[in-house]
Amino acid sequence: MCLAIPARIISINGYNAEVDIGGVRRTVSLLFVPEAKVGDYVYVHTGYAISVLDEEQAHETLRLLEEMFEQYGDELFVTMEAGGARG
Repeated sequence: MCLAIPARIISINGYNAEVDIGGVRRTVSLLFVPEAKVGDYVYVHTGYAISVLDEEQAHETLRLLEEMFEQYGDELFVTMEAGGARG
């Protein structure tokens, strides 16, 4: 399974952005979303911001991911390690 995680853009330097994902900061590429601005939320997948979304959508997605993790916990990772999910 492949997931894109919502992240808030902290700063931009060319086509790279520093984003905040739950208190963790990472550098991601903005090549696919050159219209993104500081303060925007973007979906991040494999080091790339792949779309811009509004804050409400970002919080709803994070809520759903948290709910999914609370319900399934480590089972998600066991499935992936066993080769049951690919993405």
